Amino acid sequence: MAWNQPGNNGQDRDPWGSSNNQGGNSGGNKGGRDQGPPDLDDIFRKLSKKLGGLGGGKGGDNLRGAGNGGKLVGIVAAAAVVIWAASGFYTIKEAERGVVTRFGQFSHLVEPGLNWKPTFIDQVRAVNVEAVRELAASGVMLTSDENVVRVEMNVQYRVTDPERYLFAVTSADDSLRQATDSALRGVIGRSSMDRILTEGRTVVRSETQREIDETIRPYNMGITVLDVNFQAARPPEEVKAAFDDAIAARENREQYVREAEAYANEVQPRANGQAQRILEEARAYKARVVLEAQGEVARFAKILPEYKAAPEITKERLYIETMERVLSHTRKVLVSDNNSNLMVLPLDQLMRGQSSSTTPRSSQESSLLRLPPASGSNERASSSSSSFSPQDIMDQRRANAQRNDTQRQGRE
Repeated sequence: MAWNQPGNNGQDRDPWGSSNNQGGNSGGNKGGRDQGPPDLDDIFRKLSKKLGGLGGGKGGDNLRGAGNGGKLVGIVAAAAVVIWAASGFYTIKEAERGVVTRFGQFSHLVEPGLNWKPTFIDQVRAVNVEAVRELAASGVMLTSDENVVRVEMNVQYRVTDPERYLFAVTSADDSLRQATDSALRGVIGRSSMDRILTEGRTVVRSETQREIDETIRPYNMGITVLDVNFQAARPPEEVKAAFDDAIAARENREQYVREAEAYANEVQPRANGQAQRILEEARAYKARVVLEAQGEVARFAKILPEYKAAPEITKERLYIETMERVLSHTRKVLVSDNNSNLMVLPLDQLMRGQSSSTTPRSSQESSLLRLPPASGSNERASSSSSSFSPQDIMDQRRANAQRNDTQRQGRE
């Protein structure tokens, strides 16, 4: 619509101060108080008048149509620019990184969040760098002992460099799959079937992971292998039953070995303790015997001068002490007969009544022990038949020894 209406109540509101078609002042805008925006139609009309010599009288109408078309084109162009700008906004998730390519060539990486790119110029590919990806590898493989075994393995990896992951090789996932298959076949080819099926599974897993790392390292594909899981290893179906029996036998052998080791760990400490106890007892016995021998030697060294001074008295005393030690724990009675012989009566058996119930009288008489009297003692020469206890005999001998000591000291 027009911004002003020239000739409104005789006032010209043309901001350029030019007269309209109805006649007006050419000296400027007389109605400055009610000044409005310029009229595009007047502008195009005045422009057509100035260019009227080129197109004749009909040129004005053509320019007016061209002006309307140009305004429509401008509106369309502005809308297209707004749509193009709005289409450039995009969002990168927290676990992703955006790889921006400008006209097909890598430009830069984009962090998570709201971003903008010029549409048709830049392209963005989101790569998840936190998710743990899995890759399965399996197949029938030949072992070192020319057996065939079916192996299944699972590889877990993560993308650490989005740029290298997308542009270092054609397909990083496919390259990793080929490297895994090659490494697995190499490790299986160097191992025997028995080892793969039994105790060598951990070794196969670690060697496969090491070879995968060595294979993909020169390509720098932007991925890192986290773990390799050795899932299954099976023999061919034709011989599976025999291999199952062999595996069961090995497990039984390992069980028996573990039980034997447990028994050895239980018995060996006990045996070591007993051996140590015997050694300690032997050392104690040795020390005791040595000390007793040393005591006997010292005792003999003290008695020897006394024996040299009074042999008979010393001999009598030694005899009394010895008999006292021997007879201190016995329950027998010594009886002297007319022949100066000592008879030993087993009173412990007589008191229990065993001799009267189990032994005949002749056996009782034969069980009497006749001991020869010791030389030099006065009581052994007695002709009277009397009964003495061991303590009485010891007291008598001790009294005789003291009397002999007194007599010896008086002679000296």
